[in-house]
Amino acid sequence: MRIAYITADPGVPVFGRKGCSIHVQEVLRSLGRQGARIDLFATSCTGAPPAGHEHVRLQVVPPAPRGDLGLREQKCLEANETIRGALEREGPFTLVYERYSLWSFAGMEYARAAATPGLLEVNAPLIDEQAEHRGLVDRAGAERVAERVFSAASALLAVSEEVAEYLQRFAAARGKVHVVPNGVDPDRFPADLAPALPASAGTFTIGFVGSLKPWHGLEFLLEAFGRVNQLAPNTRLLIVGDGAGRGKIEAEASSRGLSWAVHFTGAVAPGEVPGLLASMDVAVAPYPNLANFYFSPLKVYEYMAAGLPVVASRIGQIQKLIRSGQTGLLVSPGNVSELTAALVRLQKEPELRLRLGRAARTEVIRDHTWDAVIGRILRLAGTDRSRHPEQRSQP
Repeated sequence: MRIAYITADPGVPVFGRKGCSIHVQEVLRSLGRQGARIDLFATSCTGAPPAGHEHVRLQVVPPAPRGDLGLREQKCLEANETIRGALEREGPFTLVYERYSLWSFAGMEYARAAATPGLLEVNAPLIDEQAEHRGLVDRAGAERVAERVFSAASALLAVSEEVAEYLQRFAAARGKVHVVPNGVDPDRFPADLAPALPASAGTFTIGFVGSLKPWHGLEFLLEAFGRVNQLAPNTRLLIVGDGAGRGKIEAEASSRGLSWAVHFTGAVAPGEVPGLLASMDVAVAPYPNLANFYFSPLKVYEYMAAGLPVVASRIGQIQKLIRSGQTGLLVSPGNVSELTAALVRLQKEPELRLRLGRAARTEVIRDHTWDAVIGRILRLAGTDRSRHPEQRSQP
């Protein structure tokens, strides 16, 4: 089984540490476990491939120049000619799989012309996201590309119901959309893994993993932690990740007199995350009340696979993934009092922590592994797996 995997978005460094990078890497690994040989056509691919990518052959697509935004958009559009030529040179393929980006359509049009299944993975309402957060000069052009690539694709894979609803705005997408949430590789999180940052005896560690962006709700987590710490001073907040918001959070921790109890790891390699999760007693996804929550958060799947009790906001896909009181605790988005109460409860009830963590791990191993996700994707493509993946580890 030969697969062409395309990621033409310059903001997705395929061998990096961002959430989108981990997503690409996990999909590639799982496809390899299914017996695939992959040609990876990527724009942002500096650095060495991590372990588990020996089956991937890299085809570099020259990146667009930085600087003038309008020129950058035009160069990204022109890259379609390069991608189409590379696909024709390296093909034929059993499947063409692409992570949707604003200006790329060559992969799906090549697949249609070659009568090959073409699957387009859509992770976000990119046009709206680009216009709001990074700037978009030619919105009409981006919408034309979207209609073009959606029309050419055999199927569109939306990571959440909210992304699927966004896709319904495009006539070319209707009737093609399948909701395929993210997953996790539980073998990365063995049950007996030693903590990388162990706390002193009797310390209760609350943890967070992710980029320190405003939409992750860290200000609510810090306020709740301050309240928990007043009630139980032997608590620690472990924040794994980095980002533009770190300075603000550090300053807030200092102003609250909590610097001694809040530990920032900074950016870490994906291989370090399991040991850091093993250093936590509870993990939090404290999202605020966002009007358009379309995420399928990788962090929550990883928390569950690590056997941690999860406290998360009752929002979007999370409220379907977490069954409150059974595989975690859900709180109202942005409600510091509810978040504090959930954390205090878990601090006082170790048996509850153990029960929730075990149930969460069992559920992701049963229903949410990357191998299960990729198996469904290949079935949607009509592509038989060349071999069945080996039995997954048990909790």
